[in-house]
Amino acid sequence: LCALSLAEAKKLPLEKLSLPPGFSISVFAKAPGARSLAVTPSGVVFVGSRGLGDEHNVYRIKNNKVEIIASGFKSPNGVAFKDGKLYVSDISQVTEFTDPENKTGKDLNPRILPQKFPSDVHHGWKFIRFGPDGKLYVPVGANCNICDPGTEYARIFRIDVNGTSKEELAQGIRNTVGFDFHPQTKELWFTDNGRDWLGDDSPPDEVNHLTKIGQHFGFPYCHGKNTQDPEFTQKKCADLTPPVVELRAHVAALGMRFYSGSSFPADYKDQIILAEHGSWNRAKPQGYRLTLVRLKNGEAAKAEAFIEGWLQGADAWGRPVDVEMYKDGSLLVSDDKAGVVYRVSYSPPKK
Repeated sequence: LCALSLAEAKKLPLEKLSLPPGFSISVFAKAPGARSLAVTPSGVVFVGSRGLGDEHNVYRIKNNKVEIIASGFKSPNGVAFKDGKLYVSDISQVTEFTDPENKTGKDLNPRILPQKFPSDVHHGWKFIRFGPDGKLYVPVGANCNICDPGTEYARIFRIDVNGTSKEELAQGIRNTVGFDFHPQTKELWFTDNGRDWLGDDSPPDEVNHLTKIGQHFGFPYCHGKNTQDPEFTQKKCADLTPPVVELRAHVAALGMRFYSGSSFPADYKDQIILAEHGSWNRAKPQGYRLTLVRLKNGEAAKAEAFIEGWLQGADAWGRPVDVEMYKDGSLLVSDDKAGVVYRVSYSPPKK
């Protein structure tokens, strides 16, 4: 798999993408294997990756220039920025870097945080994000397709990056690779990927809402709102926390954000935009799009297509991974197949 030059990236078939009226999409930067995104208040963009060949890099996009600022990871999928420091999640640990907006390599003064996580590669790549409480939220996916995950897996934790605390918040989560906090309530919402091999249309992927610490979101017993797992029947769906939205099966819902900017139309305010990375084991592929989850009175109401067209027939030329607001209120979208970061912007249609 060869990395695209920026000139080649700009030749991607963006005209095949379908967007709502007034929206446009362009290539913002080339970033091979682009995964999770983090944007600083000044507009510097950091991009994690899951590895491309021998490359396992973290990128910085600054002043229209893309640089590799750190490498040598196993799977640096997650990136988060706070108080002038960058945090990068690998399989079993999180590393802190100082002054990442200006420095690279050893000058970043890397420090591995004391909190440790399992070393399993299966669902081991991590999305991370700081919460309103100042803590870093770190998930650990199930180390299987379907199994009893034990006490260290299928959970979301939060850690104090300036201390040693590691607190379990929720369990029964097969693999979340995207979450955000509601701009008003500050509560955690997250995507979750459903298990494989229950058919082309079962079970659904999920959007979940954590309302109290300790909630169990179903895995491995229940998928979606009421799909009982045939192998794990010890707990019933009625006794577990259901998702607030059932997405289509196998779409691989990953990064999600509440849109809190002001450059999109008003009816996008505080709505969820999420990336569907796309199915890998469905007879007819689906996903490969951005989805808009509409909320009404603080509750999820419906999911609908926002941007689609990366999937053409049975072939996909792009796979969106994460979404993040840019400093001007536009939306950045990473794509690990095309190896780019896009920018989605809005201008009112001419009447």
